[in-house]
Amino acid sequence: GSSSACSPRSINASHCVSPCRRSPRPRPAAISPITSNSPVQTDTLFSDDATSLIHQVSRRLPRAINNLAVQALVAAYATKKAIVDESSARTAITEITAD
Repeated sequence: GSSSACSPRSINASHCVSPCRRSPRPRPAAISPITSNSPVQTDTLFSDDATSLIHQVSRRLPRAINNLAVQALVAAYATKKAIVDESSARTAITEITAD
């Protein structure tokens, strides 16, 4: 056996040498923040009231949150709103819960 090989019985693995060493991956460039000349002037998509209502109705279940959030975004877009407000969230809740 080679002295550089690791055995399952090794207590101290510091003597083990890996036959293949990888260099670290380069980090991607940072994404620039939204600038003042951007057509979108805010990074807020949901009002606090809409967020609270979605969390309450969904019982904080991730899939329910996602379904309501997507439907609320559609409702806000349909009424040409810049952010999802409580009325858009209520519309989403009506759409999702209607049988």
